[in-house]
Amino acid sequence: MVTAGGLVFTGGSEEAYLRAFDSGTGAELWKGQLPSSAQATPMSYSFHGKQYVVVAAGGHVAFGARQADTVVAFALQ
Repeated sequence: MVTAGGLVFTGGSEEAYLRAFDSGTGAELWKGQLPSSAQATPMSYSFHGKQYVVVAAGGHVAFGARQADTVVAFALQ
C-alpha cells in the first residue's frame, strides 16, 4: 500500500512486522511489531483528521507462524 506522501507499507511476509519504506529511495523508515505475521495487504483510512494504517495479523499455518485473529492499527504522524 502506498500513501500520497510516498510511504510504502508491506505486511505480506513471514515476519511479524509491518514495515514502511521510502518510495523514492527504497530505504526502510520504520517497522512495527505485530502479534503474528501479516498475510494481508495493509489498508489506510483517515478519522478526525488523523491517518491510520491497518493490517490483519493472522499468521499462516503453512509458514509455521503463530495463529492469531488480530487487526492492528498504527497512527501516522
